[in-house]
Amino acid sequence: MYVRPKPPSDDKRFKQLMREMKRHGYARNSLIEVLHSAQEAFGYLEDEVMKFVALSLQLPLSKVYGVATFYSFFTLKPQGKHTCVVCTGTACYIKGADRIMESIENEYGIKDGDTTEDDELSLLSARCFGSCNLAPMAIIDGEVAGYLDEDKTLKWLKGVLYV
Repeated sequence: MYVRPKPPSDDKRFKQLMREMKRHGYARNSLIEVLHSAQEAFGYLEDEVMKFVALSLQLPLSKVYGVATFYSFFTLKPQGKHTCVVCTGTACYIKGADRIMESIENEYGIKDGDTTEDDELSLLSARCFGSCNLAPMAIIDGEVAGYLDEDKTLKWLKGVLYV
């Protein structure tokens, strides 16, 4: 009989994560839902959390890590207070996503996947959001912003960051 692992610490977030896994019956096919819950609780998917999930769901760590790195909505390091995820799919790229990324990188001194030194803004990219009719687009703090250009994007970010 398999014995479920104990959480690596007394952190209440691990108890919350255990409840989520139990709710799914510790099913291996609940990995994405469990990782969503883990990221929501911890803010990102740190190594200790992914190891605990792998042991609890009886999955190889490589599988958990593979899922966490494949999907753009998972992050493996702490994010800033605000996030900007620019779509770099074909339609968005053709309509200027590369210029939008470059303008943000130049304005805030960060690259794709980085966070500003003051932890205010994280810049990320994703392959496609499936909303090509809004190209180029980004998701800024969970809000969809479409038909962007460099100026509109920087104004949006300044409005979010300096409110």
